[in-house]
Amino acid sequence: MTMTEYQARVDRWISQFEEGYFHPLTNLARLTEEVGEFAREVNHRFGQKPKKSEEAEADLAMEMADILFVLICMANREGIDLDAAFDRMMHKVETRDANRWTRKPTAP
Repeated sequence: MTMTEYQARVDRWISQFEEGYFHPLTNLARLTEEVGEFAREVNHRFGQKPKKSEEAEADLAMEMADILFVLICMANREGIDLDAAFDRMMHKVETRDANRWTRKPTAP
């Protein structure tokens, strides 16, 4: 699926409810929550903070998907085309950072 298709899917789901999209500041708080949950799991798995023995392991993929969902909600509310935005961002990094790091050798 493209980002446009993901945006349409989220919009179809949200549009069935009277409340619609949350206010931008509410969505920002939700995004911060989701990023915090993701950060906590990354820290438990790869950092120096072990989980409590009774804590279950979280699903990293679901934590990332939660973040993506909230970002899509924010984009939809503001009328932002994420496909176009992502293309612009990639062009920026592909030009600005083209020679920033050591390239892997090409296969013969």
